[in-house]
Amino acid sequence: MSSVSWFAKALAPWYREHHRPLPWRATRDPYRIWLSEVMLQQTRVDQGIGYYHRFLEAFPTVHDLAAASEREVLRLWQGLGYYSRAR
Repeated sequence: MSSVSWFAKALAPWYREHHRPLPWRATRDPYRIWLSEVMLQQTRVDQGIGYYHRFLEAFPTVHDLAAASEREVLRLWQGLGYYSRAR
């Protein structure tokens, strides 16, 4: 068995035992998953969780986000850095 195959086989049981419950893992909503991916670029997970929840309260759907002003989006993004990700 190659080392890659061994690692892949060992990873799933380890994950089941040690994974952290994160809000974006409990959904299949592409918007919520995409939002977490964008937010967590260069951001610690523990810091990103609060932003994730606040952002979804303000913009629960991609349509709500698209209808928001740039100013509203950047206000909620403040503190995450890299404002180009929010634009």
